[in-house]
Amino acid sequence: MKPYFSVLLLIIFTLSASCVRNPVTGKRDFMLLSKKQEIAMGAQSDPEIVSFFGLYDDEELQRFIDVKGEQMAAISHRPELDYDFKILDSPVVNAFAVPGGYVYFTRGILAHFNNEAEFAGVLGHEIGHIAARHSAKQYSKAMLAQVGLVAGMVISPEFAQFADVANQGVSLLFLKFGRDAEEQSDKLGVECSTKIGYDAEEMAEFFLTLNRMRTESDVEAVPTFLSTHPDPANRYEAVQKLAAIWQEKLNVTDLEENRNQYLRMIDGMVYGEDPKQGFVEENVFYHPVLKFKFPIPSDFTFQNTPQQVQMAHTSGKAIAMFTLAQGESLEAAAQAALQNYQLQPLESRQLTVSGLPAVAVVAERQQEGQQPLQVLLYLISYEGNIYQFMGISSANEFNSFARYFTDIFNNFAPLTDPDKLNRQPERIRIKTVQRAGTLAEALRRHGVPEERMEELALLNGMELTDPVEAGLLFKVIER
Repeated sequence: MKPYFSVLLLIIFTLSASCVRNPVTGKRDFMLLSKKQEIAMGAQSDPEIVSFFGLYDDEELQRFIDVKGEQMAAISHRPELDYDFKILDSPVVNAFAVPGGYVYFTRGILAHFNNEAEFAGVLGHEIGHIAARHSAKQYSKAMLAQVGLVAGMVISPEFAQFADVANQGVSLLFLKFGRDAEEQSDKLGVECSTKIGYDAEEMAEFFLTLNRMRTESDVEAVPTFLSTHPDPANRYEAVQKLAAIWQEKLNVTDLEENRNQYLRMIDGMVYGEDPKQGFVEENVFYHPVLKFKFPIPSDFTFQNTPQQVQMAHTSGKAIAMFTLAQGESLEAAAQAALQNYQLQPLESRQLTVSGLPAVAVVAERQQEGQQPLQVLLYLISYEGNIYQFMGISSANEFNSFARYFTDIFNNFAPLTDPDKLNRQPERIRIKTVQRAGTLAEALRRHGVPEERMEELALLNGMELTDPVEAGLLFKVIER
């Protein structure tokens, strides 16, 4: 038997052996992950996702999500999984699921729901992704496409080895589902939310809110619900029709929205960026909890996570990163960084930064077949912690970016401004319409500035011209 024929038979056998029954459709799908591997992937990804975002602490809201999640999981096509539901401390409007039964809602998307039924529809949609094994299927396709590429690392960006976001857990957020998968999950979301007593037409209404968000220009740190869940133009109408079908099929007419209950539950929720996690103002990053500040050049984009601050030059040719360092001394921290990132030191020196002891190292990393990377590494000791700055570019571009790096690193300083140290987050506050009129009139009566009127209309899932009756609950934003 010729060698290439043996290889072909092996490939055919592997592909046929990797076709398993889909729990939703009953059909056989290509799948490289076994159920056990799928659960293990979720268990491995969960702490990475939690570390990347952080958890939002709200016992009442978490209890509500757990109860509804368990209720819906029990009637899903995969009730045997041990589901886990979490609220992530992120303003990004997103909900997603990873293989094995892990479902996440950001506080950003919870802030934009206006009743329990909208939440239930999205919950059912995400459980649908797990039930139909969409993430596992996408991962399997990605693995097949990458055969032969992994050794050369040709799929990695130039600086990926330095970025903590390039891990398995967070990379699952970037798996985009096709139209068929989204339509299937929409159907499951309508089915499941209707079966546990909610009006699935509200799920369609929430899609209108999401579509209005498409016009926003702010770039988020991770994909939004819209980018990971492609939205066909007829999705609103399709979900409305599905809701009517399931209401007739189950012969139910007294379905719940629970608007007031939901709004009262999110009264006081943090809205937008939380200053305690660090914030940027006039090109300076402030961290009121750890009490430090440093500048961010105007031509660098910025991303803040609980693990690190990342800055990238708009040209894409340089990045700078800030994080806590490993090691009990400056020298030990420098050695740990050099070892972790496989850097060869070229020069080093001791110095002070804003009166604080520090070490600066210029190092290099060789890359096979590419220009070497050059790195400026600063370690700064401050209030019992050692902080690590890294400025990275290709060796032939390094001198062009070194001035940016040194300007950032040398201006790290203790934060003493009481205004910055005591900065409070904005929070959702629930108010009651005092007299009939329009939403715009109700917002103005509560002091909402004109430049935020459209934002608040979107947050309430309404238009500014929509009529509101006395006694209606609605959202405003206050510090």
